[in-house]
Amino acid sequence: MEKTRYTDQELAEFEALIDSKLEEAYKLLNFYKGQLQDKSLSGDAKLRGYDNSAETFETENINMLAARQSKYIKHLENAKQRVINKVYGICRESGKLISKERLKAVPHATLSIAAKKSH
Repeated sequence: MEKTRYTDQELAEFEALIDSKLEEAYKLLNFYKGQLQDKSLSGDAKLRGYDNSAETFETENINMLAARQSKYIKHLENAKQRVINKVYGICRESGKLISKERLKAVPHATLSIAAKKSH
């Protein structure tokens, strides 16, 4: 008989992995936010305004990285909720289990490799 969900022990292991990834992700997001705050408080930025294209590019780049990090955090939080609901690791296309190797590499995955390739 084919396994339809991960065991509670396996789910606990995935939850620990997700928690670790979340901790790292929040640290990086806070770093980006700190960089943006430093730029906004910088006397040089206030004197020059945002006419300096290099400064503008750098600020926009940090904003983009912060937005990407926020999206990643949301995906990880959703994955953690799936662990809590005991539906973590089930492909949303096929309904079969996503391989452990894939979930360890991409803990927020909702598609198996086969389903992802068919998209």
